[in-house]
Amino acid sequence: MEIILKQDVETLGFKDDIINVKNGYGRNYLIPHGFAVLATISAKKVLAETLKQRAYKEEKLIKDATKIADAIKELDIKIAAKTADNTKLFGSVNNANVAEALAAAGYEIDKKFIKVEGGNIKRIGKYNATIRLHRAVVVELPIDIIAEQSN
Repeated sequence: MEIILKQDVETLGFKDDIINVKNGYGRNYLIPHGFAVLATISAKKVLAETLKQRAYKEEKLIKDATKIADAIKELDIKIAAKTADNTKLFGSVNNANVAEALAAAGYEIDKKFIKVEGGNIKRIGKYNATIRLHRAVVVELPIDIIAEQSN
């Protein structure tokens, strides 16, 4: 089933994206909760006209997101976590921890737009996080998980 998203949905896409989902997911969850509408021919025409009118604003948003992406690429993010034997973590590091580290560096990014390689990190090492700043701007951020120094 083809639908048009009315708002950002974490696992699917951004507002005004046209995507394909399974019939049950679209009819029983997305459409009744107001997250999407059925992508009929007339709805697609209305969306195309809206996107054409919004193109200038989108261009500015993409430029801003690209500037932020370039700045984020230069960051050296280290996240300290408690460890059992200096390799295995107590608990895990996830997208919320990466969002906190970015906030400490001065970049407020919602955790739902951050995907950590493997979901939850449970060992010390170097990993990558994917950050979606805009539907057209995605940046890879290397993160380093280190052992927290105990006093």
